[in-house]
Amino acid sequence: MTARMRRAWAVLALPLISVLLSILVGSIVILVSEWLIAGQLKPQLAFAAYAALLKGSIGSFNAIVNTLTNAAPLTLAGLSVGLAFKAGLFNIGGQGQFLMGALGAVIAGVTFRESPPFIAIPAALVAGMVVGAFYGFIPGILKAATGAHEVVITIMLNFIAVQVLAGMVSGVLKVPASPQAVTLDVGNAALPIILGRNGHLGILYAVLMAVVYGWVLFRTTRGFEIRAAGANPDAARYAGISPRRIIVWTMTAAGLLTGLAGATEMLGVSHLMTASYNTTVGFDAIAVALLGRTNPLGIVIAALIFGGMRAAAPGMQIEAGVPADLVGVIQATILFFLVAGPVVQRVFRLKGAEAAIEATGTFTKTYGEAVSG
Repeated sequence: MTARMRRAWAVLALPLISVLLSILVGSIVILVSEWLIAGQLKPQLAFAAYAALLKGSIGSFNAIVNTLTNAAPLTLAGLSVGLAFKAGLFNIGGQGQFLMGALGAVIAGVTFRESPPFIAIPAALVAGMVVGAFYGFIPGILKAATGAHEVVITIMLNFIAVQVLAGMVSGVLKVPASPQAVTLDVGNAALPIILGRNGHLGILYAVLMAVVYGWVLFRTTRGFEIRAAGANPDAARYAGISPRRIIVWTMTAAGLLTGLAGATEMLGVSHLMTASYNTTVGFDAIAVALLGRTNPLGIVIAALIFGGMRAAAPGMQIEAGVPADLVGVIQATILFFLVAGPVVQRVFRLKGAEAAIEATGTFTKTYGEAVSG
């Protein structure tokens, strides 16, 4: 085995094994569920379920478009989590940033719904990014100034976002005389369809943002500062890099990306918002970033895998009779095996394989005290 092949195996071993193990766990869940309900084992049911997943994700042109559409917000949110990981930060607030970005985009979209698209669309996208960035700035500045842990702050902000969204849609944004708490349609702020029936513009700029993500991290001074601070905060501080500035900048940029993901979902797919609107994209992004090893290409591929499963889940339920919730089980299991990387490495004797999260120093050691520099 050449050095290049060994390096590729070291990077891909844990993600590949995690996916395969999750498929195995999903098969067991299908078999056990059928046995408990119908009193019989049907091994062919698992094959039928996974065949339906493949067919619904890549089995036709429309299936591929649906996969790309579902992958777009996952790519943007995955880049957000990956960027924070590179700085040694844990952005668990993707859910709140996503919802607030979606809310900001809807507010701007409804405001400019009758304006020309070249005004309405940029205004709504920028609004989503700004609101998402602000929601990422909050935990960043609190950690930089007080040492408060970003995980604790972002989890609390997730709950706040849900309540703010429900209150806004049930109040000032509600359509007058409507029996349901729902906003107006975004009208001309909706993203144009560029592929198939529902392949919107967000597919293109999601890939573009992945390119920008890679360029910033590996071709700019700021990217070097982020990676240096994530690898060794003390050495970075000694080299003249300000950890406080990096924390605030990274969390703000991460919020911007997830806010853009929320705006993309709202302007490209939903076009309006309900008071009960919710999604798992913010949490799925953690698994996408880990499966993609925080690498821009890896994140895009991981987002396509997760997007394909999300797109094919309804068809699997119809064709194979397996509940669409199985997709959630598979995705959660992938995350479980990635986080339990050291155990998987020991069991499968993956001596040269890299962990899902690089063993880097983080700003976590500063919890409870102000960050210097």
